[in-house]
Amino acid sequence: MAKALAVGASGHGNAPSPVALGDALLVTSELVTNALRHGGGLTGFDVELDPTEVTISVADASDELPHPSGPSGPERAAGLPEGGFGWPMIRLLALEVRLSLPSEGGKTIEVRLPLR
Repeated sequence: MAKALAVGASGHGNAPSPVALGDALLVTSELVTNALRHGGGLTGFDVELDPTEVTISVADASDELPHPSGPSGPERAAGLPEGGFGWPMIRLLALEVRLSLPSEGGKTIEVRLPLR
C-alpha cells in the first residue's frame, strides 16, 4: 500500500506526506482487519488516487454496517465489547466515508483521505 501510494502520487506531483501515508495505512489495516474478523471475509479491495486524495474501498461478505461509536460507559468499564475504536478513528481521519449495500450482498466501505 505504501509503495502504491508513493508511486501513484508521484505521477500526480508530490509524494504523500508521512502523516497522510500513516493515516492511509492505518485506515487500510483497520478496514481489511474488520472485513476478515467481522465481515465474513474480504471480497473486494481498491485504491484510487488523485493529486490530493486517496480513496480506499474495502468490500466484505456481511451486510451489517459498522457500529457508530466505540464502547463507552458500562461496556467500556466492563471491557465489553473488545475493541470498537477503529470505526471512530476512521471517521475522524476521513474527509468522507461512504457505505453501500450492493444488490449482490455484502457491503462496501469507501474512505476518502487527504494525501497532504
